[in-house]
Amino acid sequence: MPRLRLRHAVRAALAALVPLALLGAVTGSAHAAPAAWPEPVPVVSRVETTDPVVFITIDDGWYHDPAAAKLLLDRRVPASLFLLPGAYSYDSGYFHTLLDQGRSRVENHTVNHPDLTTLDAAGQKAEACGARDQHLAQFGDGPRLLRPPYGTFDETTRTTARACGAKALVTWTYDLTTWGQWTPPTPRLKAGDIVLLHFNETVTQDLRRALDAAEAAGLTPAPLRDYIPG
Repeated sequence: MPRLRLRHAVRAALAALVPLALLGAVTGSAHAAPAAWPEPVPVVSRVETTDPVVFITIDDGWYHDPAAAKLLLDRRVPASLFLLPGAYSYDSGYFHTLLDQGRSRVENHTVNHPDLTTLDAAGQKAEACGARDQHLAQFGDGPRLLRPPYGTFDETTRTTARACGAKALVTWTYDLTTWGQWTPPTPRLKAGDIVLLHFNETVTQDLRRALDAAEAAGLTPAPLRDYIPG
């Protein structure tokens, strides 16, 4: 092959290879830098602390008992209120009073109270981020803790919680809620225990029993947010 024709053939081959090389570089860089997943949040059922404190948490929010609100306000209890948006939509003033005049704080309990493990990532995000957004719009206080309904969660829940602004999934040490005719036995509380109650028809007596148990153990209710790093 004459030298001139050979030179043109080489140039043509190189011209064909350059776009392929560039395409490979772009594709390779896209594979090399996948979207970062949020770090999973810790799961907390009790707090490791030597401080003589206990944590009062109250879920749902459907039953707005004035006596329970008065007890929380009079005794300056820093309760963590894991609320459902639907439970305050018809009477948000009840909870505004607890937040504005007391030491309680609103936390995340999802929008519709589903078992989160039955939902995919998009469904879990809609539940957790949706509740966060509604709490922030209603109270101007964004939740920092997420309690999964029924205490059920998976790894997707832990990463979704982080993506929706939570620094921990919070379950509980003891459930002192009275349901119907059954009242659970009162345990001897220890420092760092997390007590679960519900805004139901017995919330006032359950709250009083929890506070009495804390006092008997020499413990003081403390704000849960302050004891969970992140």
